[in-house]
Amino acid sequence: MARTPANITQADIARAIRAAKQAGAAEVEVRIGTEGTIVIRILPSTGRQASVMVAMPRPRPPHLHRQVTRHGKAVWYVRVGKGPRTRIRAEFGTPEFDAEYQAAVTGAPRPNAKGGPAVGSLAWLIARYRETAAWSVLSAATRRQRENIFRHVIETARDKPFAKIDSATIIAGRERRVSTPAQARNFLDAMRGLFRWSLAAQHVKHDPTAGVENPPRRKGDGFIPWTEEHVAMYQQRWPIGTRQRVWLDVLLYSGLRRGDAVRYGRQHVHNGVGRIKTEKSGFTVTAVVPVLPILAETLDAGPCGDLTFIVGEGGQPLTKESLGNAFRDACRAAGVPGSAHGVRKIAATTAANNGATTSQLKALFGWTSDAMPSIYTKAADRERLGREAGHMLANVERTSIPSPKRKVRASGPKAQ
Repeated sequence: MARTPANITQADIARAIRAAKQAGAAEVEVRIGTEGTIVIRILPSTGRQASVMVAMPRPRPPHLHRQVTRHGKAVWYVRVGKGPRTRIRAEFGTPEFDAEYQAAVTGAPRPNAKGGPAVGSLAWLIARYRETAAWSVLSAATRRQRENIFRHVIETARDKPFAKIDSATIIAGRERRVSTPAQARNFLDAMRGLFRWSLAAQHVKHDPTAGVENPPRRKGDGFIPWTEEHVAMYQQRWPIGTRQRVWLDVLLYSGLRRGDAVRYGRQHVHNGVGRIKTEKSGFTVTAVVPVLPILAETLDAGPCGDLTFIVGEGGQPLTKESLGNAFRDACRAAGVPGSAHGVRKIAATTAANNGATTSQLKALFGWTSDAMPSIYTKAADRERLGREAGHMLANVERTSIPSPKRKVRASGPKAQ
C-alpha cells in the first residue's frame, strides 16, 4: 500500500519555486513526488533541462501548532488536547525552539535563554517576588530571615514547577522542620508571603499555604526571663562606666528590642523623653520611652557614641546581631543564663507588676496589638490577686455566728 504523502501547503510550494529561480530557472514545472517531496522541472534559457528536488519539511511534531497573526507574523504554540496554549518564542528550527517545545509538552519549566532560573520554576517565582513592593515593605530583618529560608528551598527544589506545589508539599516542608518549631513557623510565613503575592499577581490559581496550620508551640516561657538576681549579678560584674553596663541599662530601662536599641541615641531624646520608630513595625509605630534617672546616670558615665548609646569596643555602632553575640558573652562572664530578649521580658514584667495597663505597655514597648501586653498584665494580676486572697485560705477572721450550745426553745410547732 502506497504511503500517503505529507500534507503540502502553499507556502511549501512557494519556497520550492523560489529555490528553483535561484538556480536560474526561466520556466518551472511543479509536481508532487511519491516520497513526500516537491519535484520542480527547470527549463533554463539555454534550452537544457534540469530538475531540482526540494525536500519537504519533516512531519510536524505532536501538539505543535502554527498560526499567522493579523500582522502576518507566524507564531508557534503547543496545545495538548484541549489544555492551555503555550507559546514557543524561540526561532523555529533552532535548538532553543526544540528545548521550549519539549518543556511545553512535558510540563517542565521553560528554559531561560539568559541563564537565569527557568521560567515557571520555583526559583523564578522567588526571583520575581523579590522585585515586588510586597517584598520591599518587609523589614530588613524579616527579609534577611526569609532570604535564608528561600536559599534552602531553592537548593532542594530550584527547578520544580511552582504550579505543581500543593498543600502536601508545604506540609512536608513544615514537617522536615518539626524539631525546631520556630523554624517551621518562619518557613510557613515565608511561603505564605510568596504565594499570597503569587495569587494576587495571578501566577497561581490557588494558594497552597491556605489552611496549613502552624506547628504547636513548645510549652514554656521561650527566652529565659531575667530575674532581679540576674540583674544584680550582671551589674556587679559590669559596673557603671563600662560599655557592657550601657548595653544592659538601655535594654532594661527602655524596653526596646535589639534592632531598635542599637539605633537609639541622643537625637531621639527631647525633654527627657525618647521616641523611636520600631523596626519590627516597618518604622510605622513609635515607641515612647522616658529616660529614667537611673538610665541617665549610666548614659552620662558612658561610653556612648555620637549617634548611638550602644557601641562596641572601638566606639563604633553595633548591629543587632553583633550586639546579641556580645551581650551573650557579657552575660556568660557575669554568670547570667540570659539574653537580650530576656531583659525585655523582665522590663515588661516589672512595668506590669507596678500597675502598667495594656495600653501603657503598648506605648512603652511598641506593641501594636493587645496580645503581648495582656500576657504580662494577666500574670501581674494573677500575682496581685493571689497575694490578696491568700489570707482567705486560713479563714482566721470569722464573720459567721456560732450555733448555741443549748436548745433555745422546746420542740413542737411554733406558737402562732
